[in-house]
Amino acid sequence: MSETGERSTDLSGLPRDPIDDLVDPLKRFMHIEASSGIVLVGVTLTALVLANSPFSERFLAFWKTPVGFRIGSFQMFHSLQHWINDGLMAVFFFVIGLEVKRELVMGELQDLRKAAFPIAAAIGGMIVPACIYLFLLRGAPGERGWGIPMATDIAFVVGCLTILGSRIPRSLRIMLLSLAIADDIGAIVVIAVGYTESLNLTALILGIVGIGLIIGMMEVGIRNLAVYLFTMVLVWFAFHESGVHATIAGVIFGLLTPAQAWISEGRLGAIANNTCNFLLGEGWSGSLNRYDRLREIEVAARKSISPLERFETELHPWVGFLIMPLFAFANAGVKMQLSDFTNPVATAVFLGLLLGKPAGITIFSWLAVRLGLARLPERVSWGAIVGSGFLAGIGFTMAIFIAGLALEGNMLDAAKVGIIVGSFLSATLGLAVLILLLPKSSPDLKSGHS
Repeated sequence: MSETGERSTDLSGLPRDPIDDLVDPLKRFMHIEASSGIVLVGVTLTALVLANSPFSERFLAFWKTPVGFRIGSFQMFHSLQHWINDGLMAVFFFVIGLEVKRELVMGELQDLRKAAFPIAAAIGGMIVPACIYLFLLRGAPGERGWGIPMATDIAFVVGCLTILGSRIPRSLRIMLLSLAIADDIGAIVVIAVGYTESLNLTALILGIVGIGLIIGMMEVGIRNLAVYLFTMVLVWFAFHESGVHATIAGVIFGLLTPAQAWISEGRLGAIANNTCNFLLGEGWSGSLNRYDRLREIEVAARKSISPLERFETELHPWVGFLIMPLFAFANAGVKMQLSDFTNPVATAVFLGLLLGKPAGITIFSWLAVRLGLARLPERVSWGAIVGSGFLAGIGFTMAIFIAGLALEGNMLDAAKVGIIVGSFLSATLGLAVLILLLPKSSPDLKSGHS
């Protein structure tokens, strides 16, 4: 590569290198959310095969390896699986918080009339599966797992929508994604309220003070990312020690992230225009102001993207292709036995996902329309809502996460079996119903809308 970094006479964009022709398709692949669902399936199947192979003991024991640190008399050691579930998954929940913030500020959930349908559907899709689970296990061992079948895995849902392609009307696609986001909000509340056993008030107060400090730093205009990262780590640690699940801190960080850019498009244009005029003038290369001008436009370009958009875009590939697969690899491996399939916990989770989700979504959304609180999405039939309800029964990532909080031992293994089987059958039935009911091409695409 030349010293100047230039490889092309085309000055209209950034210079390109031969490696870009290889890397760009990979970047596009990694930014397609549906692709992460394919990776998750592969990783899950690998974990299941290893957990039921001659290498089973070593594979399962690996995730129990203690990892941590010691500072003076203080020490913090946990299993590798714990660090993944409480540490790395905080980044996953941070992205969930960003997605929720985006939908509340500029998406479908900002308009209450538009949001009423997916919100009602999400509420039904959480209440009915939980009721089915509690009906089957009320007062029995495993009762604490009532939150497991309430969750929807957005990555797998998006993957199924991609398989359906042009059959899915835009209105149904938006409804399903909004439902999944509303479902995530419900899952976050369930984790915070339903699975917090004991509180360390001192640690919790320190965590809340840390959140207040972050808000204060934003108010006075501090924009140094390193300062925020350091404070966030301290808040995460405080939540971890408080008894409230540490990943909730990630959600809070996502909701606090500004959705507005610091530099407006108009200001960016003016700065770019002034810089261009300066660069086109004679003697610019020797000017003392050259560095300042170039630095100004560099900062302006970066700050013209909102923190919410920047973090969501840049973290999504890491979450979709590293954190979620690593979580699945560490948690989906379960030694399957015939007794697990008939275990009451597995049955309750299975029925909650497969039957409770579509029933709850259909009944509650129908009631919302009947009461005049919401409208059925355009060009969407009730049959398509039932099919979408089955797709929402794909619980997987969030369901496994909640199962790990609620259960342990054989009951946890049985719950994972119920999640895997229930999610697989939900996806199969959902796709079958929608393929049967929806036309081969969406009217949106025929009319030229996307």
